[in-house]
Amino acid sequence: MDEKERFEKGLAVRRAVLGDAHVDRSLASRDSFTTEFQDLITRYAWGEIWTRPGLDRKTRSFLVLAMTASMSRWEEFRLHCRASFANGVTTDDIKEVCLQIAIYAGVPAANTAVKEAKEVFAELGIKT
Repeated sequence: MDEKERFEKGLAVRRAVLGDAHVDRSLASRDSFTTEFQDLITRYAWGEIWTRPGLDRKTRSFLVLAMTASMSRWEEFRLHCRASFANGVTTDDIKEVCLQIAIYAGVPAANTAVKEAKEVFAELGIKT
């Protein structure tokens, strides 16, 4: 697959996972400083990694939630928490991920993850 094909595949997966509105905003805000970065993440994060057959999208969402919480990357955690529902993730699944985070990344990280997840649920009108 060439780089153009990788970009197109990545763009399709990125849209499916994050939604057209988010991707359109990201692409529309490109400038001379961010264009190459947007191209890179579309080709490699989405076109190379998220398209691999080894893990399904739901599992990939679990991993991204756990890793972003573990690194205190709350903006990304919220983005992927919101997006995870498109991959079949449920609020109960996110609760389980938060419990796992507590053990392996620490209670403070899990405490913030729970808070952030609850805020995302509220924004989406999801009752828990």
